[in-house]
Amino acid sequence: MGQPLDDTALDTIFRTARTYNGYLDKAVSEDQLRAIWDLMKFGPTSANQLPARLVWVTSDEAKETLAACASDSNADKIRKAPVSVVIGMDENFHEHLPELFPHTDAKSWFDGNQELRKASAFRNSSLQGAYFIVAARALGLDTGPMSGFDGGKVDQAFFADQPGVTVNFISTLGYGDPATVYGRSPRPDFAKFNRIV
Repeated sequence: MGQPLDDTALDTIFRTARTYNGYLDKAVSEDQLRAIWDLMKFGPTSANQLPARLVWVTSDEAKETLAACASDSNADKIRKAPVSVVIGMDENFHEHLPELFPHTDAKSWFDGNQELRKASAFRNSSLQGAYFIVAARALGLDTGPMSGFDGGKVDQAFFADQPGVTVNFISTLGYGDPATVYGRSPRPDFAKFNRIV
């Protein structure tokens, strides 16, 4: 059974963590990228689907390719960030279920049902994208998740060789520059959006 985290950890992951629009001139190593994956892979997904497919964009050439798929303001963020991450979703995730969920024939639940696979891939890759953000923060890094891109262009540039994989969202990654953070947007109290029944 887990133990409650202390206030410092809760601040790092949630309360004082922010979405960054720019980063300090400080490199992020491949070991750090692997460490993020090695944490986020433990986050739960339905039947251990793990449909997210990540592309870690680190080279100048890859950054330019991704920036060309994004809106003007996001393109600049991508070019300047130490790393950007394309979080994709694999609608053919079920092909891996015999390995990932060996307790039963889960693959058969999805065979021939593309609509169910698409919904499951979107839902569970979105969860994995959130785990990516939490894992990065837990390891002392910052993120800038974003929409504002042409999904078709991203798919062609980064997933053309992987049928069934499409982009969910993009995030920048690095050591956030506090000067690039906007004022905190409202976070309502429990009563506004919650009910206990």
